Amino acid sequence: MQFFRLSLIAASIMTLTACNKGGETQSADASAPAAESELIVKIGSANPLTGPFAHWGRDSDNGVILAVEEANAEGVTLGGKKVRFEVMSEDDQADPKTATQVAQRFLDAGVNGIVGHLTSGATIPASRIYSDAGLPMVAASVTSPKFTQQGYSNTFRIIANDTQQGDALAKFAVADLKAKNIAIIDDRTTYGQGLADDFAKAVQAAGGKVVKREYTTNNASDFMAILTAIKGANPDLVFYGGMDAQAGPMVKQMQKIGIKAAFMGADGVNTAEFIKLAGTAAEGVYSSSAGASKDVMPGYASFNERFNTRFKGEVQAYAPYTYDATRVLISAMKRADSAEPAKYLPELPKTQLDGITGTIAFDAKGDIKQGLVTLYQLKDGKWQTVAAPAKSAASAAQ
Repeated sequence: MQFFRLSLIAASIMTLTACNKGGETQSADASAPAAESELIVKIGSANPLTGPFAHWGRDSDNGVILAVEEANAEGVTLGGKKVRFEVMSEDDQADPKTATQVAQRFLDAGVNGIVGHLTSGATIPASRIYSDAGLPMVAASVTSPKFTQQGYSNTFRIIANDTQQGDALAKFAVADLKAKNIAIIDDRTTYGQGLADDFAKAVQAAGGKVVKREYTTNNASDFMAILTAIKGANPDLVFYGGMDAQAGPMVKQMQKIGIKAAFMGADGVNTAEFIKLAGTAAEGVYSSSAGASKDVMPGYASFNERFNTRFKGEVQAYAPYTYDATRVLISAMKRADSAEPAKYLPELPKTQLDGITGTIAFDAKGDIKQGLVTLYQLKDGKWQTVAAPAKSAASAAQ
């Protein structure tokens, strides 16, 4: 990230400890008592840390942790006091009900700001609780347009939305891939269904035809019945609104029953995990990301090196965005010279930050002013860019 060009200083990164029921508080030294002049500032990080989406959640949580550790190494002061940032990590299981319980735990713990939640379905119900409390939240992976259409003054998003993704994917499918007859499947979640709806509208606007619409769940593993129905419609392309945990087995089963149509998903499919789950059936699949590709992110190379050094693992998807989201919160606190939500919240709409993921500034709704959508195809076991990022105003897309 251009905002903080810091090397991770090993001596400043101490042991992480778990301290709250259902969550973990991470800090430079969470077990040490605070000095009398030291100010503890808690950042809430909400993600699915268990279950089928845990690889996404851990990745996103690690982005927050890295940002906090680097801020602690820098030595931030607020109101004349040295700050020790801590990360309170909570497992929302990508479940709306659990997410509201997590939100209440954050409030009870007195957190100063929220990064998350990972999924739209978990974020939207939790966001009302944060709004009522006046607690700032910056979403790094929430793509449902509904998130910022609620009219809350405390919610911000640093990534493009599903209206933009659906439009870009549909235009590419119809114009570039020449797919005229398209079948659509979604997982009935806020994210999956919303994305599929936006994609369907954009297909029709581009001159394509939706020949079949089927539904599954985000816990399913057997898709043979719906795929058999789709095979009878003889589509040119099958689009899936959902996550990699279902998309991987789905393309395997498509191959098994002889569906020759191309397969396309969105950012929920664009992961290394999808490649593992789909095996050889993954080859040729199309997807998108609601942001720039890693090879053109302005600060990705340095971030990736630091991330791999710290966590000994590959970035899955949203760690660069949660890193930037955390920096957005910290930057607003620094400008306000306070971590009190009521004092630094007015600074968030003024954000002008050159981040790892690109330039971050917000419109009146809290959306990133110019969202990017990049399209990919899986070739030789790797996601490769097939359409360069296109900028479009987030407010106009809604």
